[in-house]
Amino acid sequence: MTATAADSAGTTGSAGTTGSSASGSTGPIVRLDNVRKEYGDTAALDGVTLHIRQGEAVAVMGPSGCGKSTLLNLVAGLDRPSSGQVLVHGEDLGALTETGLALFRRHRIGMIFQFFNLIDDLPALDNVALAAQLAGVPAGQARRRALELLGELGIAGRKNTYPAQLSGGERQRVAVARALMNRPALLLADEPTGALDSRSGEQVMDLLIDLNQLGQTLLMVTHDPRLATRCASRLVEVADGRIVAERAVERTA
Repeated sequence: MTATAADSAGTTGSAGTTGSSASGSTGPIVRLDNVRKEYGDTAALDGVTLHIRQGEAVAVMGPSGCGKSTLLNLVAGLDRPSSGQVLVHGEDLGALTETGLALFRRHRIGMIFQFFNLIDDLPALDNVALAAQLAGVPAGQARRRALELLGELGIAGRKNTYPAQLSGGERQRVAVARALMNRPALLLADEPTGALDSRSGEQVMDLLIDLNQLGQTLLMVTHDPRLATRCASRLVEVADGRIVAERAVERTA
């Protein structure tokens, strides 16, 4: 998944609060219906239908090149389907302009990346606050919210530290805080533990579990079966651009 750091934030409670469900509806917050995505003569996704309800934690797994990152890009509004429909929080993403998609990402989606996508010349607090400032929140209010999130994630003491001086686990916590800054309806995670050592990876998994238990809707893409079985309530397996299996998951310790 590719995006600018500004796109990594989702729209503005505590780390455990989420965006409101679309129009109070109990229907899916994410809806892909018969989605196909082609690149030239190659179909990266071929007839994918997937619905995700508010508060679910869904992990998408599959081998490299199977189409799982394409799926995440479509849900994030970073790409458009060749056919079929992608609706997120009531928005038909295929019908939005580029400006509309940018606003959608800023106000509805939070994104966590494998390699953090932090801005190197900004300290942790400013990396987080920038997300809200880009959404039009006054700087003072944005910094207060950012400090609150860093505190809830246990790294307020590192607020003035630049990314190069942070550990991998600390950088990912800053990235999570940034993703939560605008209280997104949906949190997307692209291999969120892939660049971390085992201890830091466990800490990020615990954090994702906590967020989901507090109501945050999650969609994760991963190669790591431990991440999937620890953090997800549903596992979706993708191969050759199609969903080949789907099952509920009993979370492991």
